[in-house]
Amino acid sequence: MKRRSFIRNSALGSLALTIPAIRSFGNNFTADFHIPKRVLGKTGEKLSIIGFGGIMLNNNPQDFANELVAKAYDLGVNYYDVAPNYGNAQEKMGPALKPFRKDCFLACKTHMRDAVGAQNTLEDSLTKLQTDYFDLFQLHALSSVEQVEQAFGTGGAMETIIKAKKEGKIKYVGFSAHSVDAALLTMKNYDFDSILFPLNFACWNAGNFGPQVYAEAEKRGMGILALKAMALTPLKNGEERLYKNVWYQPIQDEEIMKMALKYTLSKNITAAVPPGKNTLFLKALEFMNEYKPISEEETNKLLALSKITKPIFMHT
Repeated sequence: MKRRSFIRNSALGSLALTIPAIRSFGNNFTADFHIPKRVLGKTGEKLSIIGFGGIMLNNNPQDFANELVAKAYDLGVNYYDVAPNYGNAQEKMGPALKPFRKDCFLACKTHMRDAVGAQNTLEDSLTKLQTDYFDLFQLHALSSVEQVEQAFGTGGAMETIIKAKKEGKIKYVGFSAHSVDAALLTMKNYDFDSILFPLNFACWNAGNFGPQVYAEAEKRGMGILALKAMALTPLKNGEERLYKNVWYQPIQDEEIMKMALKYTLSKNITAAVPPGKNTLFLKALEFMNEYKPISEEETNKLLALSKITKPIFMHT
């Protein structure tokens, strides 16, 4: 069955996304479409290879959130990710996900580094997301060695996380990081179930950012979750965001976007979370309608592009 280009011919191609457009999305998919799933490290949990980034619900109406979550679930998405510092995304996701909660893998985070702060955000997130436990709870956005040391020190956030795991409020423990040094140190300090990390063609090839973290996580048998697969380059000074919840310039060319996502998904990862814009999330799902691992020709095109692209993250 030949795929129609849904985004080019619908509201998905604009900055606005209507509820009718969400409802009709996927009607052009093959009848036997089902998003692929992969096992998350040693946990045995099977997650959809495209995750639902809760930040895209921030500042959207509740009925919009309800429709987007329901459509994602209908298409087989079972991995949902959110954090307390994503505006009001938790308040929107809670009611929207409630009908499907028992069949979904819900990941949340804390950006606090101290035990008290982490406890407060954990309890607040449980309330707002209308659940009594998280499948995955993560130290969020570790960006320096100092933050890691604080989280693992006396009175640090890990005390709360370990306690909550014993109490059954957390099933698995993970972390996200925006620093190679922070990620490597974090993995040395605890036997984490997962890592959420930027795995992007330009960062990997032009920024030396990702290979060493990926290798260490793979060696430890951790579940590897990817961020920023569809990112292109940082915004220039004074350049306005294209989307309110995306702080960098995402890839806008459809074919490059598809190749970049395939580049990330062709690695030994469980899932990729698209940028925080609902149209880009649905575009990633559309790509799954005919997903195949990246070819050598496509890889070479991305390698050539990476030579002239400033990556959003670099490691020296």
